[in-house]
Amino acid sequence: MDTGADTGMVADWETLRSLVGLTGQPTIAPVAVSADVVSMWCVAMGVTDPAYVDGAAAPPAMLDVWSMVGLDAGIGATATTDDPHHRAYGMLSEAGFTGVVATNSDQSYDRLLQPGDQLTRHTTLASVSDRKRTALGEGHFVTTESEFRDHAGDRVGTLRFTVFKFRPVSGGPGGGDSGAPSPERPRPRWNADQAWHWEGLRDRELRIQRFPSGRLVHPPQVTDPATGEPAGGPETAGHHDWVVASGDATLHSWTVTRHPPHPAFPQPNVVGLVELAEGVRLVTNVVGVPPERLAVGMPLVLDFHETHEDVTLHRFRPVVPPRHDRRRPADEVAVGDRLPLTPIDVTVDQVTGGAVATRDPQDVHHDPAAARDKGLPDVFMNILTSTGLVTRWIGDWAGPGAVLDSVRIGLGSPTHPGDLLTLDGSVTSVADGSTIEVAFTGRTERGTHVHGTATVVLPDSGPTSASGSGG
Repeated sequence: MDTGADTGMVADWETLRSLVGLTGQPTIAPVAVSADVVSMWCVAMGVTDPAYVDGAAAPPAMLDVWSMVGLDAGIGATATTDDPHHRAYGMLSEAGFTGVVATNSDQSYDRLLQPGDQLTRHTTLASVSDRKRTALGEGHFVTTESEFRDHAGDRVGTLRFTVFKFRPVSGGPGGGDSGAPSPERPRPRWNADQAWHWEGLRDRELRIQRFPSGRLVHPPQVTDPATGEPAGGPETAGHHDWVVASGDATLHSWTVTRHPPHPAFPQPNVVGLVELAEGVRLVTNVVGVPPERLAVGMPLVLDFHETHEDVTLHRFRPVVPPRHDRRRPADEVAVGDRLPLTPIDVTVDQVTGGAVATRDPQDVHHDPAAARDKGLPDVFMNILTSTGLVTRWIGDWAGPGAVLDSVRIGLGSPTHPGDLLTLDGSVTSVADGSTIEVAFTGRTERGTHVHGTATVVLPDSGPTSASGSGG
């Protein structure tokens, strides 16, 4: 640790330093494992695995949920025990490091938890870093190591967890007090002959022009560019007819515009030529796909993007893959296999609902004003929700019978309502005939939100059992 300048900022730096390595008193989780909480968590994370949705067992990623304070304590509440790690948090808060974000979570699991399990947590303050400067502000990384035991005293899982206790920067990366508006995308132009198309986009419809001959044409035209036929035909020239596109499409071609970058456009900026199910091709943005994952013929689905108060644009994103409904034996998996790209809309409900389902009362996940006070533009997703979404996605790919053994999560840029979070990953190892490792990332237009690895035990090639996957 630093001394010197730190000593003048923390009232008793030597005491803080002396807490490192100490283990607090065992704490009994405020709630026992229950089917109701499991079901609520599954809804928040989008889990459809029948092994969990009925609450017969808790998804492994819920390990830390049972020891959270919960909303009963009130928004913004924190634990107030005299344990070493809570004392360290308090001393850093008193020194002005009042902001807190989780940065890393490494979990391992010994068995699935069942309703009625009452956990006891044993937590050690593992380290407090030197003072660091980040985009969020100046502060210290605090790491704890926890062991969870059941009522019989048997270990059920472990957690190594790191938070960043920081002094918020006014007008920092999240906006804070700067008030600087985000740059606007250049405004599209249209005339009266095309207004019906743009009105459709505002109504969440992609309208494709249909000429009297039945031919579909895009972009809108006064006359059919192939035949010269006027819109509406000779008797009703100027009248525009259309069909509403289903939204299903495939990627025909694309380019990635790199220079000069425009601050109103995401980077990388993918401009695609997509072919609609109706047979028409149109130029549009493709979002939620890293350039290296683009492929001719990949299925896409329509998405709408509001760029101004009165302007909505069409764009396209990857199709959400269905849950794998059969066993995926390890002998069918090889290093380098890619997991399906999966886009997730980050909404207010996803952020706050995830925080409620994980019993996290921190105000920055519920209260926009509290988040802005800490230098961020809005509420942001907590690490327990990020972990839940990632493990649900891995479980959906792995299929029935797979068991999550461990997951290591690192967080990067915060994820806020309005973001599109795309999960991507691949198999990095296959060992012992059944254990695989998956490396993953989750990216938004802000950058990499989550990254890490997960270890999964896949079943043999026998008949499907009732054991669960992922989560």
